[in-house]
Amino acid sequence: MATDASPVARGRINALDLVRSAALVAMAIYHFGYDLAAFGRLGPEVMVTGFWAIYARAVAGTFLFLVGIGLWLAHGRGIRWAAFLKRLAQIAAGAALVSFGTWKLFGAGSFVFFGILHSIALSSVIGLAFLRLPVVVTLAAAIAAFLAPRYLQTGQFDAPWLIWSGLTTFPVHAVDYVPTFPWLAPVLAGLATAKLMSHLNLWSRFYSSVPPAGGFYWLTLPGRHSLLVYLIHQPILFGAVSLAVRFGLI
Repeated sequence: MATDASPVARGRINALDLVRSAALVAMAIYHFGYDLAAFGRLGPEVMVTGFWAIYARAVAGTFLFLVGIGLWLAHGRGIRWAAFLKRLAQIAAGAALVSFGTWKLFGAGSFVFFGILHSIALSSVIGLAFLRLPVVVTLAAAIAAFLAPRYLQTGQFDAPWLIWSGLTTFPVHAVDYVPTFPWLAPVLAGLATAKLMSHLNLWSRFYSSVPPAGGFYWLTLPGRHSLLVYLIHQPILFGAVSLAVRFGLI
């Protein structure tokens, strides 16, 4: 079909890069507050309850929704295995780096063993199974993934090796925990949305073969390198807050 229903790469979609950049800024704002709490400049409960807890979930959901969109745009016509495996390896390496870094910083009791990068890696693999399925089936799977913890946290999955699933009932201690259920839901929702836009021939309006220029270039730059920004922003923020505390600036 010579329509958007089978997308191929035809340049970047600058609007998506801009949304990624905005999500990265939102994430950095949250992590700045989290770092302030870590150094005692905010109460320990501030960033994990109320508004900020909802804010963190919204930011994570945005990133995962964009993963689903990107999966369709990159592989909707057919899985480009070399590109997929390269990207998967990059994300997995980033996830391993985060796990190692947080293990060294927080110890075995709170390190990130299944954070957002781990979730993105697994959800990307699962998402491949939905590339050829109808939109309604993908949306139904997204709803099922979202509701899974509510109906499947019965104790039958209470094993340490299943913590990644999100279906265990015992408390999980980690500075970042994004289990497969319910967080597979926004990935599948993004995939279904991207499919629907293709069937409606909408994506062709967003593709651009012309690189962004001027101020728009700088606004979209973080979104074009989102994995790198994700990996380096928190060490920079944490170090900056640490220095500010040491010199009495905050």
